[in-house]
Amino acid sequence: MAKVTMTNSKPGYSEIVTKQKINRRTFLTSGSQMVAGFATALSTPAFAQAVNPIDEVLNQSPVEWGDRFDTPGQTVAAVRTAEPTLSPSTVSNIENAMQIYYGIVQRGGWPIVPDDQVLRLGHKSPAVVILRERLGMSGDLIQNIGVNDVFDSYVDAAVRRFQSRHGIHPDGVIGKETFAAMNVPVQVRLRQLETNLVRVRSMSGFLGKRYVMVNIPAAEIETVEEGQVHSRHTAVVGKIDRQTPVLKSTIHEINFNPYWHVPASIIRKDLIPKMLKDPNYLRDNKIHIRDLKNNVELDASQVDWTTDEALNYQFRQEPGAKNSMGSIKINFHNKYAVYLHDTPSKTLFGNSYRFHSSGCVRVQNVREFVVWVLEDTPGWDRFAIDEVIRSGEREDVSVRGKVPIYMTYITAWATSEGMVHFREDIYDRDGLSAMAPASTPVQG
Repeated sequence: MAKVTMTNSKPGYSEIVTKQKINRRTFLTSGSQMVAGFATALSTPAFAQAVNPIDEVLNQSPVEWGDRFDTPGQTVAAVRTAEPTLSPSTVSNIENAMQIYYGIVQRGGWPIVPDDQVLRLGHKSPAVVILRERLGMSGDLIQNIGVNDVFDSYVDAAVRRFQSRHGIHPDGVIGKETFAAMNVPVQVRLRQLETNLVRVRSMSGFLGKRYVMVNIPAAEIETVEEGQVHSRHTAVVGKIDRQTPVLKSTIHEINFNPYWHVPASIIRKDLIPKMLKDPNYLRDNKIHIRDLKNNVELDASQVDWTTDEALNYQFRQEPGAKNSMGSIKINFHNKYAVYLHDTPSKTLFGNSYRFHSSGCVRVQNVREFVVWVLEDTPGWDRFAIDEVIRSGEREDVSVRGKVPIYMTYITAWATSEGMVHFREDIYDRDGLSAMAPASTPVQG
């Protein structure tokens, strides 16, 4: 069975986006220079995973790669692991990371990298000297390699590794998003680890032989079997004002080529405004209006869109290419009426910021996901799934051996290899806003 490519990016504070909430850029604050020797602790086997040079990075980057990456643990590949976010050792891994970060705090913290220009491969600048020190302290770069003020291939690989740990697209370019994550004070990172240690401890029991874990701030899904990640899937989760809930349930049903019954919240917030702008919106998107009280179908012209009259009716979108749930809906019982689903809009999966839904979770490579969920359900292999989707016919399938699903909120965790991951506290649940001073914007 084909597995979905793992995409791991794990540290990053989840600094937030609205008004007085934390924004990654708000962490650009003055800080003391650190004792450079402490970086050695982060470059030991506890923070390094023996891997080959990053061939895929070499293949993707149009630069001259004269130096080999003979420094294990400095690569994007090192960030990837088959260890689940909620592994039996995650609690002790976080505790170990906390000791390292506490040591950095005691030594004065890491330096603030000047953010007045975008930094990338080939730059030569005093800012690169500071960048090297910062990356060394977090274990992303072994110090004393390359030229100190040159953004060379070693720094490029270290930046990509840092970006991957923080859920940022690993392009090696330090712009607004990377500067913001890099300049979060170490005290905030330590507090973030402490906060998430409590969350992880609450889920440290047996989660199931096979289970699904949705990490909301990471916008990522893991399918886990026998204690190992089977696949990771990029997700799109709820907006700040339409948050995806934390819950636990079991996946019990898959709907192929589903209808979409538009929720009242979306009728009010989205459908009515769209109809006021474009009276043909419902027709163009194959959405039917039904008056359930009188059991009749209505035409859009019969509804007063300047009022909330539409909330009295059912809106159902037909299966097809424009269906908001795509070709698959994954059901699990919950009081929030949320579910996992496919989507016709795939482009959002390529963004670092993936908080765009109304609370439900969109799944990239959803067919691979469903193949795994239906693994113990007779008659539903990949071929059968492809066939029913191709047919366009509505079909509901009960999941044999219901699969547990955990929708969690984890913004910081660590692996057994010592890789420390952070994500943006998009819903402002870490309670760390008060620790974040203001900053200046990045140019370029």
